[in-house]
Amino acid sequence: MRRIAEIIVVEGKNDTANLKRYFECDTIETHGTCLSEFTLNLIRSAKKKRGVIILTDPDSAGNRIRNEINRKVPGCLNAFVDRDRAKTEHKVGVEHADGETLEEALSNLITLQDRQERITAQDLYDLGLLGCDDSAKKREKAGRALHIGSGNARTFRNRLNSLQITKEELWEIIRK
Repeated sequence: MRRIAEIIVVEGKNDTANLKRYFECDTIETHGTCLSEFTLNLIRSAKKKRGVIILTDPDSAGNRIRNEINRKVPGCLNAFVDRDRAKTEHKVGVEHADGETLEEALSNLITLQDRQERITAQDLYDLGLLGCDDSAKKREKAGRALHIGSGNARTFRNRLNSLQITKEELWEIIRK
């Protein structure tokens, strides 16, 4: 069983239980979307002592939690599970991901940082990632290739800019 040195931030106890099936790890649970100052202070302390990996569900609530933590505790590592590989018929989340999916997410960590805007909304539109019937599917596919998860166009653009991906690099990813 692989040991994860950093503390992993998850949404709830079922996420923790699933991670512990596959890894020797410690977690901090946010207990939903309303992050308390107590939980944020735990995350800040953990980041200083061991480092933090944010691993929230691949849904809008998970994205809100991730964004708030990254805003209030800059410099955290981020892991993204593929939405299609972390769901049941009615639910989506880290608790439903298998070991291979979790291993892939934890092996492709990124830090979302202050960003220079290299990708604009117009670029996304030009590349068919915004404003088309299949834009969400295209963003999801590109997000999977970059290990940045999926989200709406704004979230996707922010993550691309955090990684300083250029329009040309994004075009190459979409073409593949």
